[in-house]
Amino acid sequence: MTDQGFEERRKHLADLSDQALYDHFWDLAGKIVDPLVEAGRSYTTPAIERSVLLRMGFSSLEAQAIVSGAMEHRILPHGAGHLVWRLSEKLGMEVRDTGLALAEGKYWKEAEDLFGEAVS
Repeated sequence: MTDQGFEERRKHLADLSDQALYDHFWDLAGKIVDPLVEAGRSYTTPAIERSVLLRMGFSSLEAQAIVSGAMEHRILPHGAGHLVWRLSEKLGMEVRDTGLALAEGKYWKEAEDLFGEAVS
């Protein structure tokens, strides 16, 4: 590319102040990152959900059982940690007790009811 091409491409920026350039940069950066943030909100994996449950204090085996149940009942996209927390509120139970009950196969009907129709 020639210097003339550069000068042509920067015309729309030439009269901007340092603050305006700074704001423009962060606006463009946001446009680049927004799809990544949306993907993080929209998509999850069993590994991510197990990791969340581990950080909530569940053992690896407990987390695996909860995630497997959420997959079987097609509610994993709502998030395993979110599922345990919301269900504990609905049932009036401690979060840990709710997660252990799910790991034992209990309350899955209530979990499905809580999140409405299962996600395809």
